[in-house]
Amino acid sequence: MSVEISRSLVGRLYEEVLNKRSLGAIDEIAVEGYIENDPMPGQGEGRSGLRDRVSMLVTALEPRFTVEDVIAEGDRVVVRWRNRGTHVEPFLGLPATGKSFEIAGIDIYRVEGGRLAEHWHVVDQLALLMQLGFVPAPETASP
Repeated sequence: MSVEISRSLVGRLYEEVLNKRSLGAIDEIAVEGYIENDPMPGQGEGRSGLRDRVSMLVTALEPRFTVEDVIAEGDRVVVRWRNRGTHVEPFLGLPATGKSFEIAGIDIYRVEGGRLAEHWHVVDQLALLMQLGFVPAPETASP
């Protein structure tokens, strides 16, 4: 499979699934045995687990992802993104705050047979918790 096809597949996840909330597209872009290497509490396994994850994110945080970089080689696709949203429903045990946030992250996907097969990520969770008011922001250092 070409890296352009892999890049396009990952692009569909961000645009169709996460930004346009088309969860049905998950069946087209992920394998049944999808592996999440950092599952959220309550997230199931496989492709249905990916659907769980996306549902939790879009329902609670109303995210809007902007893909800033995509790097693809072999069966891997790396995405650097920015996410702007609003915390409108409880999320991972945290009550809704109604506050807006902007965070950054990096995802790595493994593609197999023309579908997403595995995922790893790094997300700026501290920035999210500070912006939502669950962790105090550090005081400004004096000169």
